[in-house]
Amino acid sequence: MPDYSRYHTLQIDCAEQVATVTLNRPEVLNAVNPQMHSELEELFAEIAYDDAIHAIVLTGAGRAFCAGGDVKGIDSRQREGVRSLPLRSAKRLIHNMLEVEQPIIGAINGDAVGLGATLALFCDIIIADEKARFGDTHSRVGLVAGDGGAVIWPLLVGVARAKEFLLTGDLLNASEAERIGLVNRVVPSGQAYTEGLALAKRLAAGPTRAIRWTKLSLNKRLKDEVNLVLDASLAVETPSMATDDHREAARAFVEKRPPRFTGT
Repeated sequence: MPDYSRYHTLQIDCAEQVATVTLNRPEVLNAVNPQMHSELEELFAEIAYDDAIHAIVLTGAGRAFCAGGDVKGIDSRQREGVRSLPLRSAKRLIHNMLEVEQPIIGAINGDAVGLGATLALFCDIIIADEKARFGDTHSRVGLVAGDGGAVIWPLLVGVARAKEFLLTGDLLNASEAERIGLVNRVVPSGQAYTEGLALAKRLAAGPTRAIRWTKLSLNKRLKDEVNLVLDASLAVETPSMATDDHREAARAFVEKRPPRFTGT
């Protein structure tokens, strides 16, 4: 069995053939920094080969699922002249997640924003707390929705709705997310993990090969969409990281003021 204790930003608990993966930076609403990104890449690649695990629950510690990229960290790295994560890292995270044969249940315990929304929506089944909100807010910080949002939102809610939410960066509440098909179901506050774990245990006790191979068949369509869209969206997200608008958005976030965009 792999040694999951070596992960620092993720907590992995295994019992009854189910692995619970908890994003574990609650002090920053589980915002993804380079270390967490790297650990997610590695974990999904590793857990896919763990024959003792038949289902996975992905959730967040504290009151949020994931606030997306760590904007304060982005601002700090920009001011120090440190480059952002390479393209291959963003691509590897999505590909590794899609290669996991075991069903992944997203127990979305709170807000899932930006990359956090992408992680939630790439789960196989998504159970949301009634107080959770969802949104791909890349555009609000001067970035292209390149880390998977441009792939998954149109598949779940259609192109027209996806354009509205990706271009505005608006958040939608859990009940609206359920109504338009973004998530599978909404549960009372505090029950997302309980419901997600119960479903994971049911799947883990089921016919493993039938479940895994059905997921494999369904993911063929998703992988085709990833191959069509992800490279292009990441390619244009990269130059958007160097714009004045993105730098201004990160600085405004730290200074707790509205950004003043100039279109440059």
